[in-house]
Amino acid sequence: MVGWFRRAPRIGVLFVCMGNICRSPTAEAVFRHHARLAGLEKRLRIDSAGTHAGWPDAPPDPRAVTAARRRNYDLRGIRARRVEAVDFTRHHYVLAMDADNMKALEAAQPEGHGARLELLLDFAPQLAEREIPDPYYGGPEGFERVLDLTEAAVQGLLAELRGRL
Repeated sequence: MVGWFRRAPRIGVLFVCMGNICRSPTAEAVFRHHARLAGLEKRLRIDSAGTHAGWPDAPPDPRAVTAARRRNYDLRGIRARRVEAVDFTRHHYVLAMDADNMKALEAAQPEGHGARLELLLDFAPQLAEREIPDPYYGGPEGFERVLDLTEAAVQGLLAELRGRL
């Protein structure tokens, strides 16, 4: 009997930075990993994008890949893309890495979209930082800092989503 049941709705989560090669793919991979460990991955739609995405279809920065790999996160398969209008209806949460990207998202959002726009670090109120700094022009320690901040925020985000699933 085909069609006798309905699939449970999936909650969409989109992580956004400027180029979609450092911070947002890292956040996507960290969140996917922890969602899988929590048994929630199949109930979520997880993606990342950039407000500018100057390198369409590029893989993540090798420094981000290396830092993530050391913590058992997998960035393979993630490719840079630009935020599109449909992202605001496809995803329930659109999470910016910093205030500049939040402003770009607010300017790009279509009217009546329904997505919740927030900074990713809003889900880590215990931290003093509100923005995840862009590591692109720095050294390896910047990529480690992105991971530290993202891991803290992901735990808060998962706690909220458990209540919705």
